[in-house]
Amino acid sequence: MELREKKIGFIGAGNMAMAIINGLLNTKIVDKNNIYISDVDRNKLSHFDKLNLHTSDENIHTVMKSDIVILAVKPNVYDIVLKEISNIKDVNNKIFVSIAAGISIKYIKSFFHSDVKVIRTMPNTPALIGEGMIVTCCEPPVTESEFNLINKIFESIGKVQIISENYMNEVIAVNGSSPAYVYMMIEAMADAAVLRGIPRDSAYRLVAQSIAGAAKMVLETGMHPGQLKDMVCSPGGTTIQAVYQLEKSGFRASLIDAMEKCTEKAIELSKKYT
Repeated sequence: MELREKKIGFIGAGNMAMAIINGLLNTKIVDKNNIYISDVDRNKLSHFDKLNLHTSDENIHTVMKSDIVILAVKPNVYDIVLKEISNIKDVNNKIFVSIAAGISIKYIKSFFHSDVKVIRTMPNTPALIGEGMIVTCCEPPVTESEFNLINKIFESIGKVQIISENYMNEVIAVNGSSPAYVYMMIEAMADAAVLRGIPRDSAYRLVAQSIAGAAKMVLETGMHPGQLKDMVCSPGGTTIQAVYQLEKSGFRASLIDAMEKCTEKAIELSKKYT
């Protein structure tokens, strides 16, 4: 069955649900009449009511109507939601999709009385503008064609990378949390520009576009980042002086240390959801 014929339900009406739904509507890969959203906070559903989508404050209603159920709630709410929906009939014919950090496939399956189909994902916030980096994984009884359907959903909001579930906690530091590091770098570089008299709005634009362009160079040229760095560093020039100072300050080591701490925290949090 094609994705357009599937009924897709969202439990939780937060930012990530909104990002995915906007992606589905913008790409038109799903009929809007086949989208269902539920949230216990009726106020969060007002945006989706304006889009004339099916909304409800009852999660069971959404699950019963859906072929694919995206669990778009915070990790600490998963046990409440899963207990609520675990006794619904025909769960074996549905696909449950996790988008929360630390929630294992095994943990989700433990709430059901049969071997349900679960796909685990880790999106990031640039998905809100269609530029997300989403990591996905699955295990039987999910079929290859079903997994492809879910990946197609996430391709509507960015790029998809399939990995083993063994690395899902480690990948959080790489894609899930990494936008925060970049935002901090943008802010610091803009502050340096302002220090030298460049207007704040111009500084943010100059820095953000430069970083976006540099990232695109890595993705589109296939060149090693070190090679691209060398292309900017003229002998005795300004850039190599800046690079030298960054190395003296432990720029790379600081990033690696931060990501290690992020991963350690992700592993710690995941222990209660395995």
